[in-house]
Amino acid sequence: MLDDKKIEEIKSRAKQFIIEGTIKKGISNKDEIEFFIGNSQKSLSTAQLLYDVSTNIKMQETYNQKDFDGFLWVINASYYSMFYITRAILEKDGIKLKGDLSIHMLTFDALAHYFYFTGKLQKQLMEAYAEAEKEASELLGKEKAHTLVEDYFNEKEKRGRFTYHMGEKALQSKAKTSLDRAKNFFEEIRTLIVK
Repeated sequence: MLDDKKIEEIKSRAKQFIIEGTIKKGISNKDEIEFFIGNSQKSLSTAQLLYDVSTNIKMQETYNQKDFDGFLWVINASYYSMFYITRAILEKDGIKLKGDLSIHMLTFDALAHYFYFTGKLQKQLMEAYAEAEKEASELLGKEKAHTLVEDYFNEKEKRGRFTYHMGEKALQSKAKTSLDRAKNFFEEIRTLIVK
C-alpha cells in the first residue's frame, strides 16, 4: 500500500533521478509507444491464456498438461502488461528512462512523479470519463487515478514477492486479481495514450 512514507520516498527518489538525468524529458517516439503497447497486449494475452489453461481441465488435456499451474506466470505476465503500458504513456509524454538502476522502480517512480503527484493522470481520467459519461466527477477521477497507481504498485510488489521468494505459492485468487488489475490498468492507460 502507498502510505505517506512510501510516497515521500518515491518523491525523493524521482527528484534525484531527474537531477541525475536518469529520468528526463525528451521527444516522444511513436515507434517506441507502439512497441510498448504491443508488449503490453502480448503480456496480457499471455496472462489470460495461462490463467485459462490453469483453470480449465479440458485445455490441460488438449495440451497434455495435466494439473498445469501457471498462476505464478499469470502474476508475472499481468505485471509486465502494466509495466509496458506505463512505459508507453511515459514515452507518449517524451519521458525517457536510463541508467543502471531497476527499470521497474524507475518506471513506477516516473509514473508517480509525472502523472500521479501532478494530478495529470487524474485530469486525463476525468476528461476520458467526461467524454464517456457526462456525470463524471473530480472525485471519480481522483479515486480512479489513486486506484490505478495503487494497483500498479501492488502488482510490482507481488511480482517481486512471488518471483524471488521461494516457498510462497501463488494462489489462483491472487493470479485472478493480478489479471483483472492488469486488464483494467491496460484499458484505462491505453485510452489515455490513444486520445
